[in-house]
Amino acid sequence: MIHNPILPGFNPDPSFVRVGEDYYIATSTFEWYPGVQIHHSRDLANWTLVSRPLNRASQLDMRGNPDSGGVWAPCLSHADGLFWLVYTDVKRFEGSFKDAHNYIVTSPTIEGPWSDPVYINSSGFDPSLFHDDDGRKWFVNMQWNHRPKASNTIGRHPAFDGILLQEWDAKTKSLVGPIRNIFAGSPLGLVEAPHLFKRNGWYYLTTAEGGTGYEHAVTMARSRTIDGTYELHPNQYLITSKDNPEAVLQRSGHGQYVETPEGDVYHTHLCGRPLAPKRRCTLGRETGIQKCVWKEDGWLYLEQGGVVPAVEVQALNDAMKVPEPIEILRTFDSAALPNEFQWLRTPEPERIFTLSERAGHLRLFGREGIGSWFEQALVARRQEHHRFRVETRLEFSPETYQQVAGITHYYNRYKFHALGVSTDEEIGRCLIVLSVPGDYPAGKLTFPIGQGIAIGDGPVDLAMEVIDNDLQFFWRLSGDPDWQALGPVLDAGVISDEGGFGEHGSFTGAFTGMFCFDITGGAKPADFDHFFYRRL
Repeated sequence: MIHNPILPGFNPDPSFVRVGEDYYIATSTFEWYPGVQIHHSRDLANWTLVSRPLNRASQLDMRGNPDSGGVWAPCLSHADGLFWLVYTDVKRFEGSFKDAHNYIVTSPTIEGPWSDPVYINSSGFDPSLFHDDDGRKWFVNMQWNHRPKASNTIGRHPAFDGILLQEWDAKTKSLVGPIRNIFAGSPLGLVEAPHLFKRNGWYYLTTAEGGTGYEHAVTMARSRTIDGTYELHPNQYLITSKDNPEAVLQRSGHGQYVETPEGDVYHTHLCGRPLAPKRRCTLGRETGIQKCVWKEDGWLYLEQGGVVPAVEVQALNDAMKVPEPIEILRTFDSAALPNEFQWLRTPEPERIFTLSERAGHLRLFGREGIGSWFEQALVARRQEHHRFRVETRLEFSPETYQQVAGITHYYNRYKFHALGVSTDEEIGRCLIVLSVPGDYPAGKLTFPIGQGIAIGDGPVDLAMEVIDNDLQFFWRLSGDPDWQALGPVLDAGVISDEGGFGEHGSFTGAFTGMFCFDITGGAKPADFDHFFYRRL
């Protein structure tokens, strides 16, 4: 059986493609670098991260991109012996404009190297490329409207002004012919995430609607011609949990259709798993998958009936999920960063970390303050469980209170908790806790243990435990057997989409990792001996 979500933790907007016996899912990475995660499976139950294709400056530079900007909704496809990846780089998020630029990269293999990008357009986000059976290629994306009045959409939000279609010429690498608005969406509104496929002479279009929160849905429509008119599914929605608040998988929408060689059909979707009592999805938007069936009316339906996604789904060939490891220890002995780790925005990672300057250590170079939109040294991995513990050993000798290094539970500049080593004029080298609890104005720090506690010199072990909505920091001097709790229990639930400004104010996911900042500009280094992650 498949147990949903198949990609736990921050893995939203799943684009789904089959190549022979191999299945691939590409998901959004937003401001985290390298851009786009691609997972591979042969049974739909077990998935392995195999590529992050946008990994150099010529493809992606997100310095200055806002929180929840960057790479939105990639579309992965395969045709003409190539993998095609379409993606958006969102340079502006808040306010009336999105400033979203769309690109295509290609590669003969999923591992790459992927080509330099070809610029497509900037009329809206969530682009998709459809390869028709006559050899023509079609580019679709939602149209963004900065005005208070919509010209196309019938939904409740005028900014999402329908789905645009234009032909793509692979020879000239440009859009050609007329631009058509082919789908206004349903009355639910906020139409986005278009994906086209063709079956039995019908063009089928799936879109996401309802926003990224609890009214999210996969809406389905079809037409005999690619440019419409598109009629809505009899149920309007293929997948949604919006009217079922007790469902395990909430916020369900935005996915893509795939057929197996045997003719079985599956559809991916993003989802969230809220925690009581505030219904905050602390693991962010995750990827799920549903088995579907075609009925005599020529429409696709969930195999189990209804529109609510199931937690357990039949896998290919009765495959079983391979148990996950309970704990993962990374000792930084390799020249490459372990593949579960990412950093923020910059295509110049050598300026923020190295694995070669000190054997067996990850060295971070202190750059801008934690939460910077330009260059901050923060290397982290996704939170994948509601309950987990992390530990590390840090060597750091700060010379001023402007230099801090440690561990963090991080969402964005407005939502994080951090335990760090710094120094204070009165108490010397010390441990401090920095926190922005989600609803505090403009990312302003709070200090839950005040000016800190003195710890003297030498290596120090740092740890945190998250139990659902609660976070507790711990520490010990290297060599001591016992851990000591430090500071109050903090609200881990703010490290979520819903924390602070609500699920439409931000929509990425929670990370835990190591940071170092030096706002003197001196790039003070901090050495981390290992990073230990354990699900509890």
